[in-house]
Amino acid sequence: MVTAALGLALVLGDRAEARKYAAPLDIFGLGTPRPRAAVHSARIPLPKPRPEEAPKSTDEAPEAEGKPSPDKPGANKPAEAASPPEKQLSACRLGLTEEIAIAPSIPDIRGPGACGGEDLVRLEAIVLPDKRKVPVKPAAILRCTMASAIADWVRKDMVPLATSLGSTISDLDNFDSFECRGRNRIVGAMLSEHGKANALDVRAIKLANGQSIGLTDRTLSRDVRERVLHSVCSRFSTVLGPGSDWYHEDHIHLDLAQRRNDYRICQWNVWDPLPQVAPLLPAERPEEAPPREVAAKPEAKDGADDAAAEKSPAPSDKSVPEKGQPSKPATKKRR
Repeated sequence: MVTAALGLALVLGDRAEARKYAAPLDIFGLGTPRPRAAVHSARIPLPKPRPEEAPKSTDEAPEAEGKPSPDKPGANKPAEAASPPEKQLSACRLGLTEEIAIAPSIPDIRGPGACGGEDLVRLEAIVLPDKRKVPVKPAAILRCTMASAIADWVRKDMVPLATSLGSTISDLDNFDSFECRGRNRIVGAMLSEHGKANALDVRAIKLANGQSIGLTDRTLSRDVRERVLHSVCSRFSTVLGPGSDWYHEDHIHLDLAQRRNDYRICQWNVWDPLPQVAPLLPAERPEEAPPREVAAKPEAKDGADDAAAEKSPAPSDKSVPEKGQPSKPATKKRR
């Protein structure tokens, strides 16, 4: 018994000693695991409980149910964009009321290059002092300042002119307003005032009695056209018409271009009426007219005159009457 107990103790001791060292060929650590050091747990002090009388925290998380807070946007819901501040109306827009013109505001235009502009309106009609409306055909896209100048020109200058002609204005003929283009539609030219919505081309002002004041019509009274000329040149910074260039022979260009020292351009020649020109072809010969005589050739006629001169006798002394004898009256030959 004693011998068996000592043998068992030696075997157990050898095994414990073998556990401390890995086997020589156990390079992957697959042998008997090494004993680990004992882990001693440290005691971490916990915070004191919150007193009941303490105020509630404002940055507490929302409820655990997944519902977002009413004053905070959800994680998967984008925040609503703030509405842009309301654009204030310009002084021109406040002054251009429906008692002066029917000109609703339109959004700003941002075209290629510098085309477009701000504070734009669509001038549809001009309201006269007697509340009648003069349509602009077609409606013109203009800056508010240009539309206001056109309305004042029609109301204060053209209405008295139409009254002097015994009628009233019925509509305004708009040839061109806003168009993103160069001057005179030339490629590469400077940007026209039409591209800035700051110009209007006018061809005529029509009256209620059917008459039309054609601004470039040479058959119209010169006095009427000169009155229109003086009115537009006093209101607009640029006036181009016949005589300025061949692009403006059939209409009048008006704009409010800003130049240094408020320089103005007024180029419009009021031409006189065209003279009455005779027809190019003669009237047809009536059938009952006698046939035309054939004219002799110039050479034959000259030769006949020379032969007649040779045949005529030379003047003699006998043809001179003597003194005291009565002279016979001379006879005239017909050719």
